Amino acid sequence: MNPNGYELLDSGNFQKLERFGEVVLSRPCAQAVWKQTLSTIVWQKATATFFRDGGNQWRGRDRLPGTWDIGVDGTRFQLSSTDFGHLGIFPEQRDQWKRIREVCGDYRKKHNRAPRVLNLFAYSGGSTLAAAHGGAEVCHVDASKGMVDWARKNATLNGLDEKPIRWIVDDVTKFLDREHRRERSYDLIILDPPSYGRGAKGEIFKIENDLPPLLSLIGKLMSDQPLGVLLSCHTPELTPISLHHLLVQQFGSSGGSLEQGEMQLRGAANVLPVPSGSFCWWLK
Repeated sequence: MNPNGYELLDSGNFQKLERFGEVVLSRPCAQAVWKQTLSTIVWQKATATFFRDGGNQWRGRDRLPGTWDIGVDGTRFQLSSTDFGHLGIFPEQRDQWKRIREVCGDYRKKHNRAPRVLNLFAYSGGSTLAAAHGGAEVCHVDASKGMVDWARKNATLNGLDEKPIRWIVDDVTKFLDREHRRERSYDLIILDPPSYGRGAKGEIFKIENDLPPLLSLIGKLMSDQPLGVLLSCHTPELTPISLHHLLVQQFGSSGGSLEQGEMQLRGAANVLPVPSGSFCWWLK
């Protein structure tokens, strides 16, 4: 398997140029306020381009496969172009996926049991796959049935069908309330909440209002042998320091350590990395 199925080729002028397997795409990138490095001719050779001007639309979408698979650091993903410009993968999470896999493996050795992992707003399952590869028992939760089905396909691609993964289509807050009543607990809880979202039955989620009480609820679900919490998001107002403060207020009194930073899209050494959201780990 080619571990380099994803590569950032260039960015600038509010666009990013990326390679997904053999497919090269140009898509909007609000952070890329600098100039493009590669020539206009190179950019024009992109397989397809996504625009938000005048409504979301693809140019050259007919040149894209209906679906295609790529390998990223030992994990396979099924990709497909969506009407919102997404493909079913957020490569800026690569470092986090590697870390999840490592800490789950370490936890299993230390405690002689599989860590119980809860992945919320779980999208197409990158963190779920990483945890399962690390030997964890995983509960995958997303409000979109389509995305949960997509994540299950990714699990199949990776030979993880027989692994202990629960697939849940539900509003995250309602699911957490029920898990608390059931007295269930988890060792590692992962969440990548949207800035704004709708639950399975039209519930509204606004990150600035709903994230603090959500973290409080998560705190009630941590096990007696916690591994930690991974919080990430793509909301520009929530910087790494913002996420640090949220986690230190909720979990700092329990000890452990916190690490925060910017997620990045990366390519070759001479390619400018693109900041793409924030993350913070609380590790016990």
